[in-house]
Amino acid sequence: MTSNTEISESQLARLIGLPDAPAIIDVRIDEDFASDPRLLPAAMRRDYRSVGEWGLSLAGKRAVVVCHRGKKISQGVAAWLRQMGIQAETLQGGFEAWRDANNLLVSPTALPSPDHQGRTVWVTRARPKVDRIACPWLIRRFVDPYAVFLYVDASEVMGVAERFAATPFDIEGVFWSHRGNGCTFDTMVAEFGLSSDTALLGLAEIVRAADTARPDLAAEAAGLLAASLGLSRMYRDDLAQLDAGMALYDAFYRWRRDATGETHNWPNPEKA
Repeated sequence: MTSNTEISESQLARLIGLPDAPAIIDVRIDEDFASDPRLLPAAMRRDYRSVGEWGLSLAGKRAVVVCHRGKKISQGVAAWLRQMGIQAETLQGGFEAWRDANNLLVSPTALPSPDHQGRTVWVTRARPKVDRIACPWLIRRFVDPYAVFLYVDASEVMGVAERFAATPFDIEGVFWSHRGNGCTFDTMVAEFGLSSDTALLGLAEIVRAADTARPDLAAEAAGLLAASLGLSRMYRDDLAQLDAGMALYDAFYRWRRDATGETHNWPNPEKA
């Protein structure tokens, strides 16, 4: 049984990918991290010895602290955060318990290098529709909650990538782009090691269908495309469109995870 300052791996797994998921702080020592450098989804690596400094950035947030086995390091960090006024819990059993339960883990091998503030920086074409909103959603919910996205003219993407140390995506000839019949969202799900999440795979099929004009792949694609095109006309500012689009993908993900069996038929035609 968990204490009132712990959360179990199954409880935390239900929160992953949701807009109100807690900040996950990985404080494993370097030796433990080197033995398995994968990360919990959207986890941030932090040095436990400087919690008094980086802890300030968590003000107003709920946090879950993860060390190797959920003992002295994570409990000490969580206690320190709580005395700073932050709602902090530890993951019961730590990284080992999460891994042994076969929960999602993000592969670090494809992660772009972070900037001086620890954020990944991405650049793509302006005026996004489907993939260029879906991919930022995936990154912020499962990889880097503080990721920065730059939308620029198509002809300037590679130049901006070079000058601003940003990672280009969803353009031809780069690593993070369409492959075969898949779209960039498919590429990211695979490269980040997220393919064991069946809800994400289902969402990826919808995104692929909407982004590559293949509505036969998923009945929901027409609705996603219509909403995406509507958002692109509602917002002149691409970042404002991204903010609005986050809720759209949150809803599709939660539906795909928890509500595909639910129907709505009011008024009931049998009683009409």
